Amino acid sequence: MTGAKTTKTTYAGTPLPEVKVFTERLLSAESTEKVLNALIILKHVRQINICGETLPLTVKSGPNTGIPVNHPERKVIKVGDNEIELTKLVGGFYVELNGDADVDATVEEIRKVCDKLIKTGYSLEVGRYSKYRPTLTDTLRC
Repeated sequence: MTGAKTTKTTYAGTPLPEVKVFTERLLSAESTEKVLNALIILKHVRQINICGETLPLTVKSGPNTGIPVNHPERKVIKVGDNEIELTKLVGGFYVELNGDADVDATVEEIRKVCDKLIKTGYSLEVGRYSKYRPTLTDTLRC
């Protein structure tokens, strides 16, 4: 019989706070670009993840399988100094903040950006929505 094995914690410490912004309608590529560019310049924003409806390159099923989809919102947008191919109609943003952030002040800055740029309405919540360290399901194939 062997003794219990101990492992070291390898993540950065406590999970960093996230701000979840969900729009009431899917945004156009131009609106998404404006929102992302306004959010990335905020002082305590560490990273931004987007979610939304996928815009496929080709038809996935049916009689037209394999035919290219020329969706007008599948564009290359410029976010900061990077050009990114937008593969989604964006409906949500997960904004991760730095550990040293004043969460209340940063949330108010994010709210001001959203009030200005998201005209169709949105909801905003603070919490932790993304994984911040590996879990058992990362190593298992289910």
